[in-house]
Amino acid sequence: MTFDEYVLARGPALVRFARLLTGDEHRAEDLVQDVLASAYVRWRRVGAVDRPDLYVRRMLVNAHHSWRRRLMNREVSVDTVRETATVRDPAAETDERDAMWRLVTRLSPRQRTVIVLRYYEDYDDATIAELLQCSQGTVRTQAKRALDRLQALTGRGETADVRRS
Repeated sequence: MTFDEYVLARGPALVRFARLLTGDEHRAEDLVQDVLASAYVRWRRVGAVDRPDLYVRRMLVNAHHSWRRRLMNREVSVDTVRETATVRDPAAETDERDAMWRLVTRLSPRQRTVIVLRYYEDYDDATIAELLQCSQGTVRTQAKRALDRLQALTGRGETADVRRS
């Protein structure tokens, strides 16, 4: 598969994945652009691996974590977000999903990454472990801690479904 074919086929999914990691559409697009530029330079090697999509996603995760570590790029969280000009969906499910997503963004970067990979990207523990270069036990521990944190943040005895419908 050529680099152009890969980007055409997987580009939108990579941007969606990055948006879920970063919580910011514009930062996600920048992150994907930077990672794809790096992948392009090494495409002969990247395209030759068994699963180039996992390799590029690992690059995205690493780039996102590197960006978060840079002190000058720290963003200040606020309780309320200024309303945008988009039309809101009045359905209660959408409101609940939005509320849950705001809680997911409050998780640590590692926990958020595991939750995004497990519930939004629908990867199994083995694939997540391979992508994050850790053990499956670490993936399960991070997921459990993330779900416990979400449960504490919601103040409920049960955690709402974090998956997108």
